[in-house]
Amino acid sequence: MSSLLHRVGAASATRPWRVIGVWVTLVLIAFGLAAGVGGSPQDNYTIPGVDAQAGTDLLTERFVEFSGADARIVVHSDTGKVPATELTTLSERLSKVAGVSAVAPPRVSADGDTALIDLSYSVPVTDFSGTEGIDALRAATEPTEDAGYQVELGGQIPENISAPSGVAEAIGIVVALIILVFAFGSIVAAGLPLAVAFVGVGIGSALITVMAGFTDISNIAPTVATMVGIGIGIDYALLLVTRYAEGLRGGMSVVDAAARANATAGMSVIFAGTTVLVSLFGLKLAGIPVYSSFGYATFAMVASVMLASVTLVPALCGLAGHRVLSKRSRNATAVVVADAPRVSTTFKASKTERWATRVGEKPWPLAVAALLILLLLAAPVLQMRTWPQDSGSQPTSNTTRLAYDIVSDEFGPGANGPFIVAIDLDHTSDSELNALIATFKADPGVAQVSPVIRNAAGTAAIVRVEAKTGPQDAATPETLTRLRSALPETSHVTGLTAIFSDISNRLADRLWLVIAVVVALAVILMTAVFRAPVVALKAAAMNLLSVAAAYGVMVAVFQWGWGAELLGLPHEVPVSSWVPILMFTILFGLSMDYEVFLLSRVRELWLKTGDAHTSVIKGLASTGRVITSAGAIMIAVFAGFAMDSDITVKMMGVGLATAVLVDVTIVRMVLVPATTSILGKANWWIPAWLDRVLPKFDIEGSDQAGEPARKEPINA
Repeated sequence: MSSLLHRVGAASATRPWRVIGVWVTLVLIAFGLAAGVGGSPQDNYTIPGVDAQAGTDLLTERFVEFSGADARIVVHSDTGKVPATELTTLSERLSKVAGVSAVAPPRVSADGDTALIDLSYSVPVTDFSGTEGIDALRAATEPTEDAGYQVELGGQIPENISAPSGVAEAIGIVVALIILVFAFGSIVAAGLPLAVAFVGVGIGSALITVMAGFTDISNIAPTVATMVGIGIGIDYALLLVTRYAEGLRGGMSVVDAAARANATAGMSVIFAGTTVLVSLFGLKLAGIPVYSSFGYATFAMVASVMLASVTLVPALCGLAGHRVLSKRSRNATAVVVADAPRVSTTFKASKTERWATRVGEKPWPLAVAALLILLLLAAPVLQMRTWPQDSGSQPTSNTTRLAYDIVSDEFGPGANGPFIVAIDLDHTSDSELNALIATFKADPGVAQVSPVIRNAAGTAAIVRVEAKTGPQDAATPETLTRLRSALPETSHVTGLTAIFSDISNRLADRLWLVIAVVVALAVILMTAVFRAPVVALKAAAMNLLSVAAAYGVMVAVFQWGWGAELLGLPHEVPVSSWVPILMFTILFGLSMDYEVFLLSRVRELWLKTGDAHTSVIKGLASTGRVITSAGAIMIAVFAGFAMDSDITVKMMGVGLATAVLVDVTIVRMVLVPATTSILGKANWWIPAWLDRVLPKFDIEGSDQAGEPARKEPINA
C-alpha cells in the first residue's frame, strides 16, 4: 500500500494541475447530481419491532386520518381572550392545508387567552420536501397573526425542519486557520489543509444531498457529517503537509518529499480513515433506520476527505514547493539526525522531547495519575439519563420552543407530549374499553384523558392521554409503562413521546452491542497494521477511557446543568439518546488518527534500532507537537459546533471537543507513551502463527525508505 501511495504522491506532485482539474470536475459533477436528483433531509421515526410502531401500524390500517404526521397551532393573546370566531375561521383555513385529515376543536385555556388546535395528517412527515409543510401552516395562520395574535407552531411538521446557520462552521474554520498559521509560520502551508478540507467536505455534502433524494437522511446528519469532515479534513492534510515539510528540510526534492509524505503519513491517513469508516458501520446495529443515516452521511464525508487528502495534498504541495516552509526555514540549513526521523523545527520538537524524556523516565506515576484523572472525568456517566431531543430542549428563539413553553404554562407540561392510545375494538368490548378509560384516569401520573374517538367502521378507537409530567421528565416513561401494562396485546400506545421513549430504550439496549463490535473491528485492524496485539488491545482500552471521560463531561454539563446556561440552554436537559452511540462510533475512529501517527513513528524507530525505550521518547518527540496542533484544530472545529442551536449538534460538539482534548493531552501525551515505556519490547510481541497469516501493510513506509527495515524479534 505504501508503494502505491508513494507513486500516487509522486505523480500528483509532478502533474499538479491535472490532479486539481480532476477534483474540480468531481466537484462540478457532485453538485450537478445534487441539484438534479438530490433531496432534503428529514427525520423518519419508523422503528420496526417497538410498541409505538405497532400502534402506528394499527392506525394506518384502520384509522388513516390519524396515522400520519401531526402539528399543533398555539394562539395566544396578551391583551385578553382569543375570540371564538377567530378560532373557527383559523380552523377552517387549517382544514384546507395539504395532507391535513382532521382538525381537533380548539382547546382554550382556563383564562381564555390561549387556544391550542391539534392537526392530524393522513400522510407521514417524509411526504413533505424541505419547508413546504411548515410554509403551508404559516400561510394558513398568517391572517391570525395579522389580526394581532401571537401564533406559534409545534408538532412533527415544524420540528422536522433544521436549517444550519453556518456560524458553527465559520468559528471552527477561523480558529483552525489561526492555529495553522502559528504552527507552520507560512500562509501557504496554513491555507493548504483548509483548501483540501473544503474540497472534500464540498463533495461529501453534495453526495449527502444525493442520498437524501433516494433514502431518508436525518435532519441533523449533514451537520454532524460536516463537523467531522472539517475536523479530519484539516487534520489529515496537516499530517501530510508536516511530513512533506520535514522532507524538504532534510534536503529532498519537492516531488520526493511529497511522495515520501504520502507513503508514510498518507498510510496513516488511509488507516485512520478506514477505521472511522469501519466504526460507522456500528450505527447499523442500533436497529433504527433514521439513525443509520448518520452513518451514511458521515461515511460519504470521511471517504471524500480521505481520498482528497492523499491525492490533492501532494498536488498542492507540488505547486507550493518550498513556500510551505517559513522564511526562516527556507533559509536554514537542513539538519539530519542519524538513525532518527527528521524533526520539524516548526513545532519546536526540543520542548516536546524534554517532556517525552520525562514520561520515559517516570512512566508509572504519570500513568497512574492520568488514569485517575480519566476515571474522575468518567464518573458522572454512571448517572446518565437519555432522551431524544424535543422542542423543550431548543432555543427560546424557535417557534417550536415558544409553542412548547406556552402550552406547558397554560395546559400543563404533559400537554406537550400526549400519548395516543390505539385500541383494537375487534378484541375489546365496550365494557373493557370503559374499564381501560377508568384505569387511565386513576393512574397517578395521568393529568387528563380525552373522550374516545372511534373510526367509521367501529373497529378501532383512539384516546389521548396527557401525563402530569413533561416528555423529558424521568417519570413520564414510567407512566407510559403503566399505560401499556393495562392494555390488551392487540392495543398499543403511540405518539411522539411514546416513540421517543422506545428510541431511548432501543439505543440503550444496543449500545453495548455497538461498542463490542466496533472495538473488535478496531482491534483487528490495529493488529493487522502494527502486527502487535498488545498495542491494539491497549489502544482500544485507552480509546474507551477517552469516550467514557467525554460521556461524563456531557452528563455534568447538560444533565446536571453545570454549563447549560453558558451554552444557551435555560435549564438542564437529559443527554440526547442519539448522542452516545453516534459519538462512540465517530470518536473511536478519530482517536485512531493520533494513535496511528504516534505509534507508526515509534514502530519506525523500533524497527530501525530495536531500542524500545528510546523509540518511545523519540517517537513522541517527533510527533507530539504535530498531534497537539492537530488536536487543537479538531477541538476548535467541534467547539464551534457547540454553539449550534440544535441540542443534539450542541452535545456532539461538546462531547467530541472534550474527547479530543482528553485524547491529545492525557492519553496520547501521557498514558500511551508511559504504558508503552513500561511494557517495552512486550508491546511488539506477536505469536509466530499470527505473524505468518497477517498481511503486511508497511505503515512506516519502509518500502520507500531507501534502506532495509529491521525485523523485530518475534516472541512466541
